[in-house]
Amino acid sequence: MSGSEGKASLELIAAPAIEKRIFVVRERQVMLDEDLADLYGVETKRLVEQVKRNRDRFPEDFMFQLSKEEAAALRSQIATSNDGRGGRRYVPDVFTEQGVAMLSGVLRSKRAIAVNIEIIRAFVELRRAASNYSALETRLDKLERGLRRHDEQLGEIFKSLRQLISPPPRPKRPIGFRPPEDGSV
Repeated sequence: MSGSEGKASLELIAAPAIEKRIFVVRERQVMLDEDLADLYGVETKRLVEQVKRNRDRFPEDFMFQLSKEEAAALRSQIATSNDGRGGRRYVPDVFTEQGVAMLSGVLRSKRAIAVNIEIIRAFVELRRAASNYSALETRLDKLERGLRRHDEQLGEIFKSLRQLISPPPRPKRPIGFRPPEDGSV
């Protein structure tokens, strides 16, 4: 494959296509082994074999196996096939950003290295976007607090204005006879 053919095949793997395959599990951004195998152009079982042969390179914070509940939740999110219907018969492994980086040392093809670079860029972009969301959330909280104070102040202003435009209460006339104030009766 010439250099331009390799580049053309990687253009098919754009950042948005990679970002769609990044999920949050156990408060970590991860990718499924089958998605990685697809991106690398290998069978999932071959990727898993290479990882098993190099297990010491993949500690728990680089790669872990999903629980059945986590796998079911992801399956419903991404609409993969169910167990017993031609789908996977075991729970998938997932790789964190560091695990994906380690895969480039295990899968030594040029495609694996090039795909890893794009995947790492996608992880970085998601992290950058998440920090922007966090900053935006902080600003929204400040605005909301300011609006609450503003609303209270406006309420006081309207209350004062209503008092000003209300006619003054009429003095009540006393009931019964009152002698004149000059004392002439």
